[in-house]
Amino acid sequence: MTDRIRIEGMRFQGTHGVHEHEQRNPQTFEVDVELELDLRPAGLSDDLTQTVDYSRVFATCGRIVESTRFRLIEALAETIARELLAESTADEVTVRIRKPEVDLGGPFQAVGVEIRRRRTG
Repeated sequence: MTDRIRIEGMRFQGTHGVHEHEQRNPQTFEVDVELELDLRPAGLSDDLTQTVDYSRVFATCGRIVESTRFRLIEALAETIARELLAESTADEVTVRIRKPEVDLGGPFQAVGVEIRRRRTG
């Protein structure tokens, strides 16, 4: 399948990281999601119930980033992917998370992870 919905550059404040100051002081987390599903029914019917509601995806990502705490952004990405698969009809989801404010001791744009998960069963 080649149909995809992309929501890119979502920004949320979260307290994720291995260091105590990261878990105490919120930082910006940038989230991109890509959901793979058949968009033909929505395209033919012009009916929101036949696709994924972007605002629900945004709300889910925001809720997870802002109300949970993980040491690793890998765990954050895994949780977002699992939730999006559970609450949508997507067959596959890709989650990218960037953490632009982490201190690595020198200049850089962002650190990040990308995971892809498929619906099982």
